[in-house]
Amino acid sequence: MVTKPARMYSKISGPAYTRRKFMGGVPYPKITTFTQGNQKKDFDIELRLIARESCQIRHTALEAARISINRKMSEAAGVDNYYLQIRPYPHHVLREHKMATGAGADRISSGMSMAFGRPVGTAARVSARDVIMVGRANSAMAKKLKEALHKASFKLPTPCDIIVTKGEETARKIGL
Repeated sequence: MVTKPARMYSKISGPAYTRRKFMGGVPYPKITTFTQGNQKKDFDIELRLIARESCQIRHTALEAARISINRKMSEAAGVDNYYLQIRPYPHHVLREHKMATGAGADRISSGMSMAFGRPVGTAARVSARDVIMVGRANSAMAKKLKEALHKASFKLPTPCDIIVTKGEETARKIGL
């Protein structure tokens, strides 16, 4: 089954559907690692990726953003010189009525007129100004971390802002 475009699932509509014990066949989220890098080190600068608009972020988009940041930071700084945490968890189950999504959806048989659909994936519901990712690095690697967060924001269905929450004075000195 081909993955549908993000625009089909990015808008929040209706209540969240999260009770997995009442439904069968919910696929596991592709994202399994939510914290990466050196968790014990105290870094100089902390950057946060913040959503501007409310939306649903599919588990595949979160995983793509995580892979992008991990690749850029492990090449530039090494595994022990940064920290990354992904905040939202994809609890919301996305459902799809297979007959209604394909070609010829204008003439659906009336046998199951209000069909609820089958689970096709999961998504995280994010409100405006919610923190999506937190990254920490030393002042030498802060620009690389900001660039990696900026590139990862392209993989998410909402426009994002990057703010400095720790080490503002140091960030100003290095031009963040």
